[in-house]
Order: sequence, then C-alpha cells, then structure tokens
Amino acid sequence: MSMKTRSIALSFLFVLAVTAGSYAQGFHIGAKAGVNMNKIAGRSFNDEFSYGFTAGGFAEINFSKKWGIQPELLWNQSKTKTVSSIEQIYQEQGGLTDQDITLNYISVPLLLSYKPIPLLSLQAGPQFGILVNQTQHFVENVQNAFKKGDFSMIFGAQVNLAAFKAGVRYYIGLNNINDIDNADQWKNQGFQLYIGLRLF
Repeated sequence: MSMKTRSIALSFLFVLAVTAGSYAQGFHIGAKAGVNMNKIAGRSFNDEFSYGFTAGGFAEINFSKKWGIQPELLWNQSKTKTVSSIEQIYQEQGGLTDQDITLNYISVPLLLSYKPIPLLSLQAGPQFGILVNQTQHFVENVQNAFKKGDFSMIFGAQVNLAAFKAGVRYYIGLNNINDIDNADQWKNQGFQLYIGLRLF
C-alpha cells in the first residue's frame, strides 16, 4: 500500500473517530463484503459485465430516525476485456486485443441515507476512488493507461435486519479514466451486491 493510500485511510479513520465523539448515540461501525458486476463503458472494452469483489468497512451516522450518512472505506475490484477495435482506435499500439483487465481501487463512498421505514435505507452520494494497481501485461503495452483517480455516483437500497445488512447499488463513473488520450472515453459502470454486519 502506497504512502498516499495509507494517508487517505488514516484520515478517513480519524474523521470517523471525531464524528463518533460528536454523535455517540447515533454512531455505528461495521464490516461488509460482496460482488461487483462491472464494465468499463467505451469502444475499447467488452460491453458485458464482469465479476470482481468488494470488501471493507462502513460507518452509520444517524441524525434522526430517518436521516443519516454512511461513509465507507472499501477495496473495489473491477474486471473487463478489450475488444478487437481497440487497435483501430490506438493504431500505434499493438497487442491490445482480447486482454483481460483488472483494476483495484481504494474507494471512499459518502452516502446520504434515508429510511422510509426502519427495515429499508435508500442511499445516494459520491464515491472517490484511487487506483492501487492494474493488470501488468496491459501496462507493458500502454504505460499508465488508466488515470489514478475515479469519481462516480452511487444509488442503492439497503435492507436492515438488526445488525445484519444486505444491499444492492448502481454506480456510474463521471470522469474519463483514459490516461492515453481522448480517442475514447472510458468510464466505470456497474452494480454491487453486498452483505454486512454492524459490529457496534
């Protein structure tokens, strides 16, 4: 883990600790894990969803019985595959066809949470991601192909059964993660299924 990634993680934990002191009655921490069904939207990549995983921690900060925020710190993996047309888009590059791509992100969602009923939370908000590593074989052909930062929006629903959580989300990238040139726009997009457990 890089120094930059460690600094972000420590900053996030510090914010949670300070917030816990301010909202002790409505503050909870838990762990979660699940599956990402991701694709990179763009002409260079397969238009089908591929499976990756997600795992990390979350906090619940409740301002009232209905409203709160849910910050998280996650490891997110996304996978996709290049298509034959990528070599037509980037003619100066060879060997890019039919390559499996894996991107690993440290992601920080910050979600507004609304509970119409105690059993259900409706959530939406931004997610900031830092690219930790990517498929090395692809990098050998195109150095630094993907931008290090990803910004997306999340929309989802979560079921609350006492300490147990289960949810589904849709996320869509807002920035172009193509760091080669502007010949093709690349944006993360997908669904996430997860389960979680509130620890305290």
